[in-house]
Amino acid sequence: MIDMKLSDFRDPWLAEGIQLDRAIGFFPREFYCLDNYSANKIEYDGWVYGTVEEAYQASAFKGVAEDVVSLIRQAKSPYEAKQISLANKDRKRPDWETEKVVVMEELLREKVRQHPYVKEMLLRTKDYLIVEDSPKDSYWGWGLNRDGENNMGKLWMKIREEILSGNL
Repeated sequence: MIDMKLSDFRDPWLAEGIQLDRAIGFFPREFYCLDNYSANKIEYDGWVYGTVEEAYQASAFKGVAEDVVSLIRQAKSPYEAKQISLANKDRKRPDWETEKVVVMEELLREKVRQHPYVKEMLLRTKDYLIVEDSPKDSYWGWGLNRDGENNMGKLWMKIREEILSGNL
């Protein structure tokens, strides 16, 4: 079992008037559609995936471990797809570390192209900073101390700018 404290889940509004050691919030935030786990199917590389996360995880093995790609395609959830990927991390494409941001950017663009609602919600962010508020991921998000790289947020802001400039 993963060792977590309720304070790891940071919805500040939940703390207002509620003891965090007695409640867990589960209603998704307004911009949840920007999350890779959101239930927005995506057609990518000739396959329809249940989520961006599943397509991303499969891409890490494309061309080098097609058996793992197949397992990920059969996954019942993005969480399961990620677990399959983690269990096979030593079999990822040799160029994955240099290509993973490029692949994620392609996937996010496809998500916007294929889902008008996602595009609409992205544009509702106006010119605000977009952050993946993950306390566990300082590469894609901003991490526990909120000083991470936030690469996911940067990609969403880049795509938002492309839409606003008429290039997407």
